Amino acid sequence: MRHKRASEPENHERWLVSYADFITLLFAFFVVMFASTQSDKLKAKEVSESVREALEHGQFSAAISTVLGRGKHENSRPPANPNRVDHSENLPPKPAPPPQQPADLAKSLDRLQNGLGAELKAGKIGLKLEGRGLIISLREAAFFASGDDSVAPASIPILAKVAAELQASSNPLRLEGYTDAIPIHNSRFRSNWELSTARSIAMLEVLRQRFQIAPERMAVVGYAENAPVDTNETEDGRARNRRVDLVVLSTEGQKAEPEVRSQK
Repeated sequence: MRHKRASEPENHERWLVSYADFITLLFAFFVVMFASTQSDKLKAKEVSESVREALEHGQFSAAISTVLGRGKHENSRPPANPNRVDHSENLPPKPAPPPQQPADLAKSLDRLQNGLGAELKAGKIGLKLEGRGLIISLREAAFFASGDDSVAPASIPILAKVAAELQASSNPLRLEGYTDAIPIHNSRFRSNWELSTARSIAMLEVLRQRFQIAPERMAVVGYAENAPVDTNETEDGRARNRRVDLVVLSTEGQKAEPEVRSQK
């Protein structure tokens, strides 16, 4: 006669396994939280790695990886090298990009260069395109007598070519007078400030009266011997510094100018 096999006694301590799993996860969580608050990032990383190595090889590797913030794609990343030296701080700063030339004045520059080729070669006039606008330098030797602000009649044909280009646009104009560094004091002008400003005004009047350039487009300023383009130690340098710059303002250059409203 077969005897029934006695049933195994029920294990009432199986809950300890789940409890131990929970305590292990909780321990890992608090270790990671503690490490994340440390100012020493390298030390915090070492603590986190130590916990991961200790727990990852057991049956809770997936749960521990989640607690430690390891995604499924993170294992493919190369390990960080704590001894790596970051040279980015020692690199020289990137040079600032060159200022963009005003596209709206590039064609004007080309036309003036073609129409004033002889004057440019003779040094009577200079042309330069900058961010603030097209600069037309009218040298003293071709447009003024020494120490005087009267525009030379022989320079009118040159101004006619310049005025024809100015009439084709509506850009504001600045007439900037400059002198060399030698002080002036005569019966007409007490300083280079007065001479440089008077020459700017004289050039404005020629453009307004003879060539009908609208006066609301124009403004004058005198810089005297300040902002030279060449040395004041030589005669050639001083001759280049004595000039009136006619600046055709670009869109960017107009931002620094006061708003001009037409009078009614």
